[in-house]
Amino acid sequence: MTATTLLAAVFALAGSAWAQAPSTGPSTELRTGSGQGYPTGSMRIVVPFAPGGSTDIMARTVAQQLTERYRQQVLVENRPGASGTIGTAFVAKSPPDGHTIMLVQSSFVSNPSLFKNLPYNQSRDLTPVTNLATGPLNLTVHPALPAKTVKQLIALARKHPEEINYGSPGEGSISRLACALFNEMAGVKMTHVPYKGSGAAIADMLSGQVQFYAPNLFLSLPFVRAGKLHSLGVTTPQRSPIAPDLPTIAESGLPGYEVSTWFGIFVPGGTPRAVVIQLNQALAQIVKSPVMQERLARDGLTAVASTPEEFAKEVARDTEKYGKVIRALGIQAQ
Repeated sequence: MTATTLLAAVFALAGSAWAQAPSTGPSTELRTGSGQGYPTGSMRIVVPFAPGGSTDIMARTVAQQLTERYRQQVLVENRPGASGTIGTAFVAKSPPDGHTIMLVQSSFVSNPSLFKNLPYNQSRDLTPVTNLATGPLNLTVHPALPAKTVKQLIALARKHPEEINYGSPGEGSISRLACALFNEMAGVKMTHVPYKGSGAAIADMLSGQVQFYAPNLFLSLPFVRAGKLHSLGVTTPQRSPIAPDLPTIAESGLPGYEVSTWFGIFVPGGTPRAVVIQLNQALAQIVKSPVMQERLARDGLTAVASTPEEFAKEVARDTEKYGKVIRALGIQAQ
C-alpha cells in the first residue's frame, strides 16, 4: 500500500468518527481526579505539524481506534509552526482533564535546546503518557560518493573536511540530529544543508546535490533497492525486520551510535494520575493489537506501549542527548 493510499484510508476511517456528536463536559468524578467515567466527552489529538506527514497519519489511526474504544468523538487537530512549539504550547495550556492529548515524534525533545524562550516548560507543563512505537532512520549516501561503508565515509570525511554535504528537513529534525551526532561521534566535519521539508531534501539527495542524508527507513528503502541511494545502515541498536540485510551503524564502525525515531503521547501537566494510567492502558491495547502491529511493521516500526514512567525517562534521556549535540554544534532554530 502506498503512503497516499494509506493516508486516504485513514481519512476515510476517521470520517465516521468526526460525524458523531460530542458529549457533555467532564464529570464530577473526573474533576476530582478519580478517573471514573473518563472520557466524559469528545477528545482531540493535537499534532503540532502540518497534515499528511507520518505523525499526522499515526494520529488519525490512533484517533479512529480511540473512537471505537471509548464511543466518543476523537478529532485530530493540526497546529503547525515554529518546529512544533505552537501546537505544543496550546496543549501545555489546555485543561488537564485528559480530553486534549498530543502526538509528536522524537525530534520534539530538541526544542528546549533550540529555542531560548519557549512558551512552555517541557518537564513541568507536559506529562508523558506512552511511547507508542519506534523505528530506525537509514543513513544513506549518494551512489557516486566513494564511500560504501561507515568506516569509508569517516575516512573520506576526515580527508576532505566540510566538503561532503548532508541534507535535512530542518534544524531541529531528527534527520539533522542523526547526522550531527554521526559527525560528533566520528570526529568529522560535514556541511549541513537545511531544507524546508523532507521532500526537497530527498530530491537533492537523489540528484547528488547533497551526498549524505538520514531519511525514514520505510520511505528510503525503494530508493535503496533501486540503486538510487546506498545505505550505510540503520540507526537503531538492532537490525530492522523489514530490512534485515542492512547492518546497524554501531556494528558497521561507529560503536555506541543510536538514534531512534518514536511516536509519543503527552497530556497537559497536572492531568490526574488515574486518567494518565487509563489512557496509557487504552493506548497499549491499541498498539499491541495484531492489526495495529501488522500496520506498524509494514512501516518499519515496532510497537512499544511503554509505561508513563518508562517514557518519561526516555524523554529526559533524549532531551539531554540531543541537547548536548545542539549546544556543541551551536545549532539554532530557523
